[in-house]
Amino acid sequence: MNVNPDEPRLLLVRGDITEQHVDAIVNAANSRLAGGGGVDGAIHRRGGPTIMQETRRRFPDGCPTGSAVLTGGGQLPAKYVIHAVGPVWSGGDQGEPALLANAYRRALELAAEHDCYSLAVPALSTGAYGYPLTAAARVTIATLADFLADHPLPHTVRLVLRDDAALETFRQALSDLSGTVPPS
Repeated sequence: MNVNPDEPRLLLVRGDITEQHVDAIVNAANSRLAGGGGVDGAIHRRGGPTIMQETRRRFPDGCPTGSAVLTGGGQLPAKYVIHAVGPVWSGGDQGEPALLANAYRRALELAAEHDCYSLAVPALSTGAYGYPLTAAARVTIATLADFLADHPLPHTVRLVLRDDAALETFRQALSDLSGTVPPS
């Protein structure tokens, strides 16, 4: 991963993912792509009904856990929404780390396939799905860093976190992986 402070490819930010001016936003979706609370609800509220209409039309069977699908961004500042389905935490011995990594990886692949220069991602599965934040941070950071090391797109990934505690947890995971303190 490029850890050049003059041009970081992975940024950790505290904020609202629906306000990110990027090419694509990753949605923490459920497998039915039926909308919900948290990040999913916020994206659908801000993006408007066309996002849900497109998911229903194009993906009537939903999306399996550990994968992702892409739709237009509706009224969001992003061109696309990538609906990624992370796992529900069941104690860690039901393949949750691999499923979480696969959901991020597929989201990154879709961003690259659609020539997205910039991407904003949330901390998948850490809300209602109960994935412990520290464990999710390790999987998330490692997956994002591995992908960025081998692919030119997306050029920049913003990991958008909901509060200071989440931001610090993910900063620590990035620091542990890279051996450096990440830029803000």
